[in-house]
Amino acid sequence: MSTRAIVTGGAGFIGSHVVDALLADGYGVTVVDDLSSGDADRVASEAELRELDIVDLAALRSVVQEVAPSAIFHLAAQASVVASLEDPGRDCEVNVRGTLNVVEAAGASGAPVVFTSTGGALYGDDVPRPTPETQIPAPLSPYGASKLAAEAYVNTWSLASGIPHAVCRLGNVYGPRQNPHGEAGVVAIFAYHLHTRRAPKLFGHGRPTRDYVYVADVVSALRAAVGKSGTYNIATGVETEVMTIWQGLREAARREDPEGDPSQPEPELADLRPGELKRSCLDASLAARELGWRAEVPISEGLGLTYDALVGEFQRA
Repeated sequence: MSTRAIVTGGAGFIGSHVVDALLADGYGVTVVDDLSSGDADRVASEAELRELDIVDLAALRSVVQEVAPSAIFHLAAQASVVASLEDPGRDCEVNVRGTLNVVEAAGASGAPVVFTSTGGALYGDDVPRPTPETQIPAPLSPYGASKLAAEAYVNTWSLASGIPHAVCRLGNVYGPRQNPHGEAGVVAIFAYHLHTRRAPKLFGHGRPTRDYVYVADVVSALRAAVGKSGTYNIATGVETEVMTIWQGLREAARREDPEGDPSQPEPELADLRPGELKRSCLDASLAARELGWRAEVPISEGLGLTYDALVGEFQRA
């Protein structure tokens, strides 16, 4: 049996952590990434990096056929809500056509796929919380719509081929290596603003809630989903306000430098942007029952771990 795996988007924030975990378990890992948002420096030297776009079916098929992986972790995506509003065509091309290409290529080698989808952006605002997988999706952005369409292809190809593909709907993932310079990743954005003593902008006046899940917990969930057929929320089931995240990171910054300047920037409060949710919290009980998985890192611990790691990254940049 092959002990090789392919990680699409493996030069990204979450994907690079998946790569590291697989290498630690003795896998040979091939990363497929076009480096449009990923960073080759995040890819461990023991892994092989193939720079290509998943929209290129011929190139993708060639890599999958050559590697013959025992599993494909599909994390490559257009992940920006704002970018999806500005260019829904490209969002659809990457997230829908790209995902179809992955499951088609996987089918030729018989490899199961674990696909990372979105939780909050899929369900919409007017839903029960914590939200179960049985809730009918009502995405508010092209990004959410493209992820929903991609899920349909993953599930359809699984049913048609008999290959167990899994869909993992992620909460708001945070942790080391998260990019502080995009629209997403509020934990990294706030950490960078604290490090540089600049005031961040809190959209929704700091009141929107999200289900924040630490990246190491997400990696363990994706590993547990290999060989499973189904759709799983991967989250904590805990609803946390954006303002609470800001305050928690301020405390982490004070602990990091107790002798430093006690003054810290006050955030700017702004209205919520188009396509963004007011509240989000996911029910992850199905993952607990079928995958034997539960999030283990509470937000209070995760914020401290993340802040310490990100400050080190900022200083090295």
